[in-house]
Amino acid sequence: MVFYFSGTGNSLYVAKNIALKQNEEIISIAKEINLSKEVYEYNLKLNEKIIFVFPIYSWAPPKMVLEFIDKLKINNYQGNYISSIATCGENIGNTMELLSKKLQEKNLKLNSGFSIAMPNNYIIFGDVYKKEKNEELINNCNVILENINNLISNLERDKFNVEKGSLPKLLTFIINPMFNKFAISTKKFYANDDCIGCKVCEKVCNNNCIKVNKKPVWGESCSQCLACINYCPKKAIQYGKSTLNKGRYTNPNIKLEEMFVRGVI
Repeated sequence: MVFYFSGTGNSLYVAKNIALKQNEEIISIAKEINLSKEVYEYNLKLNEKIIFVFPIYSWAPPKMVLEFIDKLKINNYQGNYISSIATCGENIGNTMELLSKKLQEKNLKLNSGFSIAMPNNYIIFGDVYKKEKNEELINNCNVILENINNLISNLERDKFNVEKGSLPKLLTFIINPMFNKFAISTKKFYANDDCIGCKVCEKVCNNNCIKVNKKPVWGESCSQCLACINYCPKKAIQYGKSTLNKGRYTNPNIKLEEMFVRGVI
């Protein structure tokens, strides 16, 4: 059972690879959360694995991933193997420690964790990488995934191959809460006159907070995944002045339709 969250396709790319090699079902956390259930309940099969795949937002999992785990109920858990893979720009802080604690609250044990550096999509700060660097990172990701799949298949426990960066505790437990409190506002999002009202932004929004009536209007709930900005076919969506004259990135191996959280409207 592979639970994933993805903004522009990097984590979905990883999740699909893991699900295929491990012969596990793949489940979108965003689609589940948008069902607005009190409990997200799943029945484990014998020897079925649980694997979480998500990007790093300010040195921690997206807020939605943690909210999902808070409401998660796993039936028939008998020490089944649990792993997690975090896609990131460079490092992940103490993400695995935070995730492990969350899972322990559900009487679940995280057995392994990994981080994979992927192409940048967070253009509010910085810009996208050049095509050659993106290709290099994805090729390197494929090599890392082969090793991860071997470790998971062999049920290797207490295996944590991650890049934490400097001062990981500060990054995850001080900086991240500040990011979640102050940096995920939707107030700066807007669409310029290049917008064609195609509703792609509405369909890919993980938080279901965009409504398009000629132009998109943002609600209050946001993960800062920037799917709306990066998937806009006209590059019409901006975030204040921070994204002007910058590139856009979506994983080239993932089809647009695979990123739809909502159906065709």
